Amino acid sequence: MLEISPKTNLLEKRSYKYSLQDVAEPNLQRDIYSYGTIPKVAFNHRRVPMSMPEEIWITDTSLRDGQQSVEPYSVDQIVKIYQLLNKLGGPYGIIRQTEFFIYSKKDREALEKCMALDLKFPEITSWIRASKQDFKLVKDLGIRETGILVSCSDYHIFKKMKMTRKQCMDYYLGTIKDAFDAGVIPRCHLEDITRADFYGFVVPFVNEIQALSREAGIPVKIRACDTMGYGIPYTEAALPRSVAGIVYGLQHYSDVPSECLEWHGHNDFYKGVANAATAWLYGACAVNCSLLGIGERTGNVPLEAMVFEYASLRGSLDGMDTTVITEIAEFFKHEIGYNIPPMTPFVGSAFNVTRAGVHADGLMKDEEIYTIFDTKKILNRPATVQISKTSGLAGVAYWINQNYGLEGEEKLDKQSDLVIDLKAWVDRQYEDGRQTTMTDHELEAKIAELAPGLYRR
Repeated sequence: MLEISPKTNLLEKRSYKYSLQDVAEPNLQRDIYSYGTIPKVAFNHRRVPMSMPEEIWITDTSLRDGQQSVEPYSVDQIVKIYQLLNKLGGPYGIIRQTEFFIYSKKDREALEKCMALDLKFPEITSWIRASKQDFKLVKDLGIRETGILVSCSDYHIFKKMKMTRKQCMDYYLGTIKDAFDAGVIPRCHLEDITRADFYGFVVPFVNEIQALSREAGIPVKIRACDTMGYGIPYTEAALPRSVAGIVYGLQHYSDVPSECLEWHGHNDFYKGVANAATAWLYGACAVNCSLLGIGERTGNVPLEAMVFEYASLRGSLDGMDTTVITEIAEFFKHEIGYNIPPMTPFVGSAFNVTRAGVHADGLMKDEEIYTIFDTKKILNRPATVQISKTSGLAGVAYWINQNYGLEGEEKLDKQSDLVIDLKAWVDRQYEDGRQTTMTDHELEAKIAELAPGLYRR
C-alpha cells in the first residue's frame, strides 16, 4: 500500500510493518559479537538520508548515570551542578533537561532545592524503577517526565530478565500504561540497542509503544541507549551497530518524531562524540551527555564536547556560555575532588599547553598557529607553555611574558638576557638528571634571583 510520508512528502510503501519475532533461543549476534574477539564492524552498503532536525539540543545525565560511577554528590554539590548546567545552557535551553534519582531522602532534598530555584532550563526529570508506586512518587514530586528501563537486546531479555521476547514486551507495555495512568510522560530507555534484534524486537516494540501513546494522548520519549559503546558512525555500516540506521529505522518504521528521539552513548571504543553527532545529523533532536563524560566504565558522551559539536554544526552557540565549562572543570577538581586527566579536551590542565620549543616559537609569532581557537575568549583559558628540557628560548620567553602579563615594548624575545640566563639554568637542571617539568614557583624564584624586584606576577 502506498501513502504520502509526512516526513518526506513522497509516496512510500507502508507495508514495512514489522511484527514481533518471539524466538525460542536468543539472537546474540555471534557473527559480530564473539566474546573472545574484538567486535566486528559489518557493512551492508545501504545509505540512509541525512536529516538534521530544525532544532537540536542536549540532555544531561550527570546526576544519574554520572553519579553512579563516582562518590555520591552532596546536596549542595548537586544544586551547584544544576546551576552550572543552567548557566552553560543559556537562555534558550540548549541543555534542555537533566535527570535525578528520587529514592533517598538526600536525593529528594537536592531535587526540591533545585526545583525551588524555579529555573526554566534544564527541565528536571527523573529515573525510576518501573512500578506504580514509583510513578506516583514522580507525580507527587511534580515531575512531568521520567525515564524507565526497557532493555531490548536478547542478552538482557533472555540472560538477565529470564523472559521471552513476548513476555518482556508485555511486561514493558504494562509498565508504560502505569505511567500513563499516573499522568507521567515515560522516557523509554532502550538499553543495549546496538546488540538488539532491530526488526525482530525493537521496531515492533516501539510500534506498540506508539499505539499506546496515541490511545492515551500522552507523548513517549524514546532513548536509544548504546549501553556498551558499540555504535558505529560510519556511512553504510550495518545494523545493529549503525547509529544512522537505528535513528532512521525508529523514525521511518516506528514513526518516532525527532523531538521524541534521543541518543545515549558510551565511549568504550572512543566513538561516543562521533556517534552522538551522527544521531543529530540523521534525525534525533536530543543527545544525552554527562559533564566531563563521567559515567559507567569509560564514561558517557562528554557534555562539554557536544556544546562545541553543536556550535560546529549550527554555526552558533545560540546563547550558551562556554566560559562556564572552565568553571565546571574547576568545581569538579577543587570542590568534588575529581581528577581530570590533563590532556582531556577543553577541561584538562594541559589541553592548550605546549612544552615544545618549536610550538612556543609559533605561539610567540602568532598564537593562532598552534591554538585550536581563541581559548582565552571562548573558555577563559589562555594558551600556555610548560618549561621542560624541550622548551627552548622561545618557550622560556613566552612563559615569562604570559606569567607576568608583559605586553608591547615590555615583552621579552629570545635574545633577552633574562631569557638566555633562565634557559641556561633550566638546561643545567636537566643535565643533572631532572625528569619533571619546571614549576611556576621554581621559575618565579629564579627570576627573582636573576632580576631582583623587576617582575611581579
